[in-house]
Amino acid sequence: MNKVILIGNLTRDPELTTTTSGISVCRFSLAVSRRYTNSEGERETDFINVVVWRNAAENCHKFLRKGSKAAIVGNIQTRSYDAQDGSKRYVTEVVAEEVEFVGSRSNGDDQVDDNQGADNGNQGNQGGTTKLTPIQDDQLPF
Repeated sequence: MNKVILIGNLTRDPELTTTTSGISVCRFSLAVSRRYTNSEGERETDFINVVVWRNAAENCHKFLRKGSKAAIVGNIQTRSYDAQDGSKRYVTEVVAEEVEFVGSRSNGDDQVDDNQGADNGNQGNQGGTTKLTPIQDDQLPF
């Protein structure tokens, strides 16, 4: 089985290109911190190349920027090519099947009105988070 799940921040703006047959391809690098610290007490970071195809590629190019947090589900793929100097080069990258944009948008469109959700038992919204209130058993629909 070849399955990868990553959450990290983009190290640069996504680059969108199109194949000769018109298929969109988006490439970017994701900085992913390791779970443990090294001997100096610092967390190390891996920089992982990601490739996204078709409509998801266009959405990544449109909505992601350097520093954006993204969750990626995909698989690892290796390929090789001959460089201009005649040497063989190897590339390992993650081909994304799913991309989730994590975190808030910088333009503020994700802000929710403080009164929204009052009818379903939620009490207001502060800073984009909703406070939930407990419901009684007689309020359950089942």
